[in-house]
Amino acid sequence: MVLAVIVPIFLLLILGYLSVKLSLLSNIQIAALGAFVIKIALPALFLQSLASKNLSEIWFPEYFGVYTTITFSLYALAFAVMYNVFKNNAAETSVLALGASMSNTGLIGTAVLTLIMGQKAMMYTSLIIIIESVLLVPFVLILAEISNQKNTNILKILKNTFFTLLKNPLFMGVILGIIFAVFKVNIPEYLDDILFLLGQTASPLALFAIGGGIVGMTLKYLNIQTCYLVFSSNILMPILVFLGLNYLTDVSKEMVYAGTIVAALPMPTIFVMLGQVYGLNQKTLTPLLLSTIIGFVVVSGLITLWWA
Repeated sequence: MVLAVIVPIFLLLILGYLSVKLSLLSNIQIAALGAFVIKIALPALFLQSLASKNLSEIWFPEYFGVYTTITFSLYALAFAVMYNVFKNNAAETSVLALGASMSNTGLIGTAVLTLIMGQKAMMYTSLIIIIESVLLVPFVLILAEISNQKNTNILKILKNTFFTLLKNPLFMGVILGIIFAVFKVNIPEYLDDILFLLGQTASPLALFAIGGGIVGMTLKYLNIQTCYLVFSSNILMPILVFLGLNYLTDVSKEMVYAGTIVAALPMPTIFVMLGQVYGLNQKTLTPLLLSTIIGFVVVSGLITLWWA
């Protein structure tokens, strides 16, 4: 079981890396592949998987509550450290703290958990995507914009954030899937087959794109700030999620393991995207690369420990 999960993960990462390193594919083509996964394949996967479930199969309030609490607690702690210890300004701090409290759930989490437990993975990753997409990322965007502007128009910022959220295909795939499950809306068979076929491409292409995206990254700005962000994201967060789910809730062991693995995953690519917007290119690229390396090592260790 362990080798059946870990070996494909690393082979797909290596294939993606070599495809760019050997100039078989360009960075632009890899970016397009990643965009296809995020905007087409993953939304199709979540919509098709969740729509076929009952609400009781996809809504776990204890799981949702613990993960949300830990996510925002780590964000608040990182915000204080980035601002008071490392002397970043408020807008920069808003973005940097995201790296300490969010995993690449959509792209990598779905791929890894699907290899472990099949479509049941959607039940666990969908709730975390809601936490990240509906609560955390909009909060960060609003906080960063308020911090970055002298004359702030709160209503305009809230409106722009809301419409940005509605334009996110991954978020809409999850929300529509849950709505269909609640109201027991059946997807027509031919459309369900199309969504299934698209969804099947998500996991391998996501890992392939991640591997290709590593090419060109360096650890040029490896410092204490970077180490703190990676420690919080890949070590502290999975420890807290495991302890919280295992000792404060009655959820299944499988759910504890799923939540812990997602928490240990590398930082999300939106961390670097926001970093570019706020002039933090290397301050976000270096943590992302180190987090990708350490995250996959930690996740491989957890899979070996729990599924050996």
